[in-house]
Amino acid sequence: MERLVINGGQPLYGDIDINGAKNAAVAILPATIMASEGKCVIENIPDIEDVNCLERIISELGAEVKVGKNTIEIDSRNLTNTTACTEDVRKMRASYYLDGALLARFKQAKVDLPGGCPIGVRPIDQHIKGFEALGAKVNIEHGAVILKAERLIGANIFFDVVSVGATINVMMAATMAEGVTTLENVAKEPHVVDVANFLNTMGADIKGAGTDVIKVRGVKSLKGCNYSVIPDQIEAGTFMIAAAACGGEVTLTNVIPKHLESISAKLIEAGVTVDEGDDSITIKSTGKLKGVNIKTTPYPGFPTDVQQPMSAMLCVASGRSIITESIWESRFKHLDELKKMGASAKVEGRTAILEGVDKLTGAVVKATDLRAGAAMVIAGLIAEGETEIYNIEHIDRGYPHIEDKFKKLGADIHRIDD
Repeated sequence: MERLVINGGQPLYGDIDINGAKNAAVAILPATIMASEGKCVIENIPDIEDVNCLERIISELGAEVKVGKNTIEIDSRNLTNTTACTEDVRKMRASYYLDGALLARFKQAKVDLPGGCPIGVRPIDQHIKGFEALGAKVNIEHGAVILKAERLIGANIFFDVVSVGATINVMMAATMAEGVTTLENVAKEPHVVDVANFLNTMGADIKGAGTDVIKVRGVKSLKGCNYSVIPDQIEAGTFMIAAAACGGEVTLTNVIPKHLESISAKLIEAGVTVDEGDDSITIKSTGKLKGVNIKTTPYPGFPTDVQQPMSAMLCVASGRSIITESIWESRFKHLDELKKMGASAKVEGRTAILEGVDKLTGAVVKATDLRAGAAMVIAGLIAEGETEIYNIEHIDRGYPHIEDKFKKLGADIHRIDD
């Protein structure tokens, strides 16, 4: 069993390069199987377990997959298998993008229901609503989603709730539907735009990604292309928060500062200096922070995926901080771990109330999910003494070589394999 061991209290200094976006990559990779002509070469791919998992799934479906350094080449021209029912499919959330991709190309699919982090109920009802509106018949049998359609026909679809997954999945399915599909009340996250841009590079006709309404004019087929994934907004936000919490000066390169505006605004409110460049951002902090209030909302609001890392920082910010989690109902499990380190936190429904303490102290803790794991790393970096973090397989799903990056910034952090 692997664990991270951190001796905290060191300020962070230096430069680090941010990887390609996990949330974009795990949708773009399934979308490559929609190409019936040519190969897809995807660059700036993060070296994370969720990507490794999708590589295996796509290969098992029958595509040729070649993996290089931060690059994946996928040739799906001879792919004919439309059934994805494996342990890899069941253990990750993003495997549901296979539904929309297979349905678009083959008009049928059988895909096991997805897994992922235990952060609350994450139904796929909006995905199913969209597929059915396009003309597919949807059944769930023996733990798998079964999709069949004689033909897909464009439709007007209004999502009941803003959902990144449903927006991307139905957008993919609509790319090869007959006529025009209009999607309303859609997610506007940067990775939604990135997937739309990728599909357009393959030959799709998608307009409006990044706004409230996306229009998709169906095409008969898609072809392979070369594409580079956008920088990871969430990884960048995590390192911004770590630098703010530990003190010091850290410059992040390969970022899109506009994607980070909601995070930057809260760090500035907490007393941190944030300097933006064209594709870089520098955090300067004394480590003396003020409490702030946060409410997670869909983009361009404060990202739910950064809420947990931010809460670790706010544990040592002076005064009271109130965090309202409006996206997921079970995203405060990490606070019980932070309490082991001396945090003062109380949860009331979807609201967490944090009273800043003078210091955290090292303890043996666990990562309860992906972003909670990042929160525990930040807590370990600012804590007095040694912190051991278990269940770090969650962290590896979304942060490539996190200990190496923090070592580069001067942190005392090591991965130990028992």
